[in-house]
Amino acid sequence: MNASEFRRRGKEMVDYVADYLEGIEGRPVYPDVEPGYLRPLIPTAAPQEPEAFEDIINDIEKIIMPGVTHWHSPYFFAYFPTASSYPAMLADMLCGAIGCIGFSWAASPACTELETVMMDWLGKMLQLPEAFLAGKAGEGGGVIQVVATLGTTSCCSFDNLLEVGPICKKEDMWLHIDAAYAGSAFICPEFRHLLNGVEFADSFNFNPHKWLLVNFDCSAMWVKKRTDLTGAFKLDPVYLKHSHQDSGLITDYRHWQIPLGRRFRSLKMWFVFRMYGVKGLQAYIRKHIHLAHKFESLVRQDSRFEICAEVTLGLVCFRLKGSNQLNEALLQRINSAKKIHLVPCHLRDKIVLRFAVCARTVESAHVQFAWEHIKELAGDVLRVEKE
Repeated sequence: MNASEFRRRGKEMVDYVADYLEGIEGRPVYPDVEPGYLRPLIPTAAPQEPEAFEDIINDIEKIIMPGVTHWHSPYFFAYFPTASSYPAMLADMLCGAIGCIGFSWAASPACTELETVMMDWLGKMLQLPEAFLAGKAGEGGGVIQVVATLGTTSCCSFDNLLEVGPICKKEDMWLHIDAAYAGSAFICPEFRHLLNGVEFADSFNFNPHKWLLVNFDCSAMWVKKRTDLTGAFKLDPVYLKHSHQDSGLITDYRHWQIPLGRRFRSLKMWFVFRMYGVKGLQAYIRKHIHLAHKFESLVRQDSRFEICAEVTLGLVCFRLKGSNQLNEALLQRINSAKKIHLVPCHLRDKIVLRFAVCARTVESAHVQFAWEHIKELAGDVLRVEKE
């Protein structure tokens, strides 16, 4: 889907949403379905080839809507209210377009600061004591919690599960595998070996919102024994009970987590998997890895630089040969120029520059431009050092 089609489909989706909400009174407020209704209506696996957007839209009414409880119907009086407004929907569209992941102020300042201020606004609406508020220099503050976070962040290194796993099993220790970034690559057969040993794990997690074209937030976690979670988080007040909860046919995800509510995140996955197909997603991963190896090759051709870690997926760790101060100066020049943006890491007490292939639209020309820019600035830094 390109920008032109997005404009057209976006308008169609806005019309669909507006029509849905305007006509919601005419829909049965509660779905007339039984547990398991949806599985026979969809294929048993994701499509290998992309599907048409029209087919997905048609399936919303045929497959999804029959199983929706219409919480915004004027006939809905159950549980508790759930908020809905057109401005909020528009904001969610913009959030998806910006696509930042606000793990630090520098990662996107507005993302951090607006959240801090909005939590103060809400705290004041609730007349919370000042100790709970961030203010200009307060020690309190609120945070909007959604997702807590095999390749490490610094250099995409991998633990040997075939060594760690048997030890954990022998000592009866819980083994959790976090493959937040790297996990998406495991859909490609040539990278699946990186997950060998997962059979020893008790739980496994990765983030489709990092590298599988599913917008933030979407973190996928599996456990071998669901009772390990539900036994800890089970919450069953009488007002949440329903007639099917003990049938063994359904899952109540409130028992899988600390929060009570959940967003309907699976819709994002459903759209992406259908419109790209497995082959399309694999091609996307492989393209990024190919571009990372292209950058690695460019670095290796310049004797002033060194590669600092094996390039396995889409991350290249490199540095100028020399002191940490030299590399800090190079990084400072790169980010001050604002033509590209890099962040560093520490590897074996050395400052290392990280080149991660990130954007969906990145091409070989962008990688080549970045390298030429880095080389030019490196020359400037080295000249200054000699003076």
